[in-house]
Amino acid sequence: MNDELHLIERSLDGDSDAFGELVRRYQDRLYSAVVHIVRCRAEAEDVVQEAFIQAYVKLQTFKHNSRFYTWLYRIAVNVSISHRRRKRVELSVEQNREATGDEPLDYRSSPSHPLEVAEQQQKLQQAMQRLTEDHRTIIVLRHLDEMSYEDIAEVLEISVGTVRSRLHRAREQLLEHLKEILPDEVPR
Repeated sequence: MNDELHLIERSLDGDSDAFGELVRRYQDRLYSAVVHIVRCRAEAEDVVQEAFIQAYVKLQTFKHNSRFYTWLYRIAVNVSISHRRRKRVELSVEQNREATGDEPLDYRSSPSHPLEVAEQQQKLQQAMQRLTEDHRTIIVLRHLDEMSYEDIAEVLEISVGTVRSRLHRAREQLLEHLKEILPDEVPR
């Protein structure tokens, strides 16, 4: 953390190598989170690049009352939302799978298991696509990026209580969509 503050201070003094180090530290983690929000690798690359540009331009506004990554993540979420609003094109299931990639499969099980897992992942992605943008974002922040309620509240600029209630509604909405998509596999 101290090293991070030192890099920020050096960046503010005009040291581009220091900001480059901040980019190297966080670009993969930020990209991984953003790709789940925008659901497209190429768009995620654009969003992450724009987020770092905005962070560089706004670096003097960083108050040090939160972690740098949390502040950067908030910028990336806002850029993602703006980007998605500008581009309202829905991805097909195939495009979505191509954009987000498949999870590693366990080939030690039955020969049909990889196909079953791939089908379940596809169904989960379909259910995630049906969520509102707010609900999808909060599910991604909590379950894919494993952020704490406090960090989510800071990123989305809402209270922890709102995070809890929105996450509860998002989970309920996701479960309802899964029940429709996987009626034999999700208990009613």
